[in-house]
Amino acid sequence: MAVWAYLQPDELYGKFVLSPERYDPRRESVVVGGVPVRRLVMFVRQTVSPSTSDESPCLVLDTTHAHEGVIRCPGVPVSRTSLGSMKKRIEANDIIISRLRPYLRQVAYVDSEIARWTGDVMLLCSTEFFVLRSLGENDVAFLVPFLLSESVQNILSASQEGGHHPRFDERTLGELIVPSEIIGARDELSAAIRESVRMFRHSEATIASCVSRISDMR
Repeated sequence: MAVWAYLQPDELYGKFVLSPERYDPRRESVVVGGVPVRRLVMFVRQTVSPSTSDESPCLVLDTTHAHEGVIRCPGVPVSRTSLGSMKKRIEANDIIISRLRPYLRQVAYVDSEIARWTGDVMLLCSTEFFVLRSLGENDVAFLVPFLLSESVQNILSASQEGGHHPRFDERTLGELIVPSEIIGARDELSAAIRESVRMFRHSEATIASCVSRISDMR
C-alpha cells in the first residue's frame, strides 16, 4: 500500500533533500508523554585511527558481534597497526546500535565483563555503530529492550535510506521518544538486562571450557 506525505518547500529536510524515505510518516513516533533518546544519552564520536607504529592491542567489535542485546564471540585482540580503518572507542555500560540494516537487530549492551576481560586492550567498534553513553550516572541498559521493541524497529526500518546499504541517521535515533512508563521502570529494566548479559557471558565461558576439556581428552 502506498504511503503519502505532503510537504511545502520550506518543510524539506536540510538543503532540500528530496529522498522520499526522509518524509515517510511512519518515521514519526506517536508516543505522547516521554523523553527523547537524545536527552538521556550522548552520542560518542571518539575515534581511533590505524597506526603504522603504535602496536597497542585492540579488541574490535564488528556489526556481526552485536545481536539482540548482547555482544557475541568478540574474537581476539589485534594490533592497532592492523586495524585497516577508523574505529570508534567504546567502554563498559555503553550501548551500541548499528545504523546499517536495522532489521538485523544489531543492538548490544557493552557489559563490564567484556571491559574487564580486555584489561589494557582498547575496546573499539565499527563506525557503523552509533555509541550511546549515559549523560549522568544512571545506567541506560534499559534502552536496549526499548530499541529492540517492535514500535521502534518499525520506525528505524521506515527511516533507512539507500538501496545497497540502507542506513538510518543519528537524528532519527535521537528523536525517538521513550515513554514515561519505561522511564519509570528504568532501574528495574536495566538490572534485568545486566543480569541477562551476565548469564549469557557465563554460558559462553562454560561452553568454551567444555570445548577446551574435550580437546584435552583427544
